[in-house]
Amino acid sequence: MVAKNEPPRDEQRIAKLLARAGVASRREIERMIAEGRVALHGNLVETPATLLPSLAGVTVDGNPVAEPEAARLFLYHKPVGLLVTERDPGGRPTIYDRLPSGRPRLLPVGRLDLNTEGLLLLTTDGELKRQLELPATGVERAYRARAYGPVTQAQLEDLIHGVEIDGIRYGSIDANLERRTGTNVWIEVVLKEGKNREVRRVLEHLGLKVSRLLRTRYGPFVLGDLPVGAVAEVRPHDVDSFRKNPTRLDLPQPARRASPSIRAEAPAESEPVRRPAPRPQRFAAPVSPKAPSQGSAAAGRQPARGDRATDRPSRTAAGERPARAAASRPVGADAPSGKPNGRKAKGPRTRADGTVAVREGSAREKRARTFRDAGEPRTVRPTGAKPKRPPRRPK
Repeated sequence: MVAKNEPPRDEQRIAKLLARAGVASRREIERMIAEGRVALHGNLVETPATLLPSLAGVTVDGNPVAEPEAARLFLYHKPVGLLVTERDPGGRPTIYDRLPSGRPRLLPVGRLDLNTEGLLLLTTDGELKRQLELPATGVERAYRARAYGPVTQAQLEDLIHGVEIDGIRYGSIDANLERRTGTNVWIEVVLKEGKNREVRRVLEHLGLKVSRLLRTRYGPFVLGDLPVGAVAEVRPHDVDSFRKNPTRLDLPQPARRASPSIRAEAPAESEPVRRPAPRPQRFAAPVSPKAPSQGSAAAGRQPARGDRATDRPSRTAAGERPARAAASRPVGADAPSGKPNGRKAKGPRTRADGTVAVREGSAREKRARTFRDAGEPRTVRPTGAKPKRPPRRPK
């Protein structure tokens, strides 16, 4: 039962309806109403708390406002050197100067500094923008920072309790040291507030100098492999699922789809896909034998073992199998012992008087097949002296 002082449930504030229609954020709409730019049936709207069932008859700057459509959400890979604002008095480039043409009116979710790059969410729904920005919603923002200076993991873990810098209180920050590259360090920072220059100020408070800052995730939406300056639209059912549970992180990734409405460079669907030519084979493939015809009865069966040319011959008429051919390699005592061409290793030579002769000396003495007795002491020639060639033995 509805109380007497409560408005009907189908009526909403005009500021909320205009924000959902994508005209501007609630704060900007309140400023527009104060400036006399919003009218209802030709009469200026005096307060943003005006309750309306719809936007019928509402004009902004003399232009009628269409009924709000379903909320759309886009992922944008913001490059360095662009301002996140609609216009800059100083004439510096903004993200709207680089966004593709033919886009709907897009509102940025939060801000990224001039020198900060990475994921920036854009939406057509002011209510969704507000829901994503409010710290009370609890949506996480993840950053990767490259900084110069010494820092420990213990110092970063102390940020989980928050920190106060120059009278400004920053909430809980989950910071982890990823790796060190020389004198630089890479730090992963996850927070839920997103105050102005929060990551840079907190790291500078620890004595670090941030040289690069990249936002990699906003809630369940990740930057992934989205190219710099590219835009991708989140699937509608993922937007609805996120609005029901803003703190969830289990959306399928990438939770986006191509947006031909704002990407003029997207190829047409009818364009054939060009595939690379097949790589030529280095060697010719073996030709398989021709299969026998199915009409023959013997063609479908595999030949028996006796029919194969590689099998051993069949038995003779007397029922005996012919003897195998002699083995080509010797076995037993006649087997080679590691010598080439199957030669046997030679043992020590025995002389006629029963003494054993062994090979010793230099290579020249070995080639000359000179032998000395095993019991005789080895003669060591002086350095530099040329050995005399022994006399040749008679045959």
